[in-house]
Amino acid sequence: MHFGIIGAGLAGLTCAARLVGAGHEVSAFDKGRGPGGRMSTRRIDTPLGQARFDHGAQFCAATTPGFARQVADWAQRGVAAPWPAAGPDAYVGVPGMNALVADLAHQHDVTFDCLVKGLVHDGRHWWLVLEGERRGPFDAVIVATPAEQAAPLLSLHAFPMARAAAGSTSQACWTAMMAWAEPLPLDWTVWRGEGPLAWVARNSAKPGRQGPAQGAPDCWVIQASPDWSRQHLELTPEAAIGLIADAFAELAETTLPEPLVARAHRWRFARPSGTGSIALWDQALRLGACGDWLIEPTVQGAWLSGDALAERILAQSESDSLRRAG
Repeated sequence: MHFGIIGAGLAGLTCAARLVGAGHEVSAFDKGRGPGGRMSTRRIDTPLGQARFDHGAQFCAATTPGFARQVADWAQRGVAAPWPAAGPDAYVGVPGMNALVADLAHQHDVTFDCLVKGLVHDGRHWWLVLEGERRGPFDAVIVATPAEQAAPLLSLHAFPMARAAAGSTSQACWTAMMAWAEPLPLDWTVWRGEGPLAWVARNSAKPGRQGPAQGAPDCWVIQASPDWSRQHLELTPEAAIGLIADAFAELAETTLPEPLVARAHRWRFARPSGTGSIALWDQALRLGACGDWLIEPTVQGAWLSGDALAERILAQSESDSLRRAG
């Protein structure tokens, strides 16, 4: 079978890997300019060289056997490394969080910078509707996008799936990326707490990154809390960075020097609420959905959903083959 996968994040690519391993063909499409999505790494040029920020997912933790094997494979090949500052089971991608997604993307047929606007089913095959063209035919389609983007794609073909996606609401997150020429005088690299900020980390202290010791900037990622982000959702990035920087200075109990970089990014769909399911598949339509919005808003959640969907598809295909043979 030839599968079309909309969304080349960790969920979609994990599903793709299982399907390709079982002998199927996969073509994936993603609206982003490159691999990463909410596991992206932002690169910003400065007078001291490039500053890098993991401005979405900060790390991953493996608490299930399947994902633990995947993380162990990444670590063995140098794609991931442990980051004890975030916890005993925390790992990060090397040299950025997007390395984990890029590792899978390089193994498959992926088209980036490609927005899928709709789906057409002609009774036998699926077609993806792009700007001014269609891609296909596909024997089956998997929607591996955030719930808010999955719902309209699914709505004309599988109402129960669309309803599940529409019912999964996401919390927003404002993220600040700031860098300084000299290290900030703080004796900690990770902070979690309550109030306007939820997470603060010295990104340049992660494994495989360059920092002031190598002549590179001192890079920090500051993520606002869900409540603060919701209350300030429609701020301009310029306004958001000013308020987040003030909150960071208060937390650090210091006056921040003039930064080399001060940028803000608004993640509208940062933390999905979950649905109680792990993956969705309609064998009659050959249409499915996967993503962290179905199970839990973590890197592991995305991987588990993609793996579970592939397992369901392969089991159903084997069952159908045995029934036809009998």
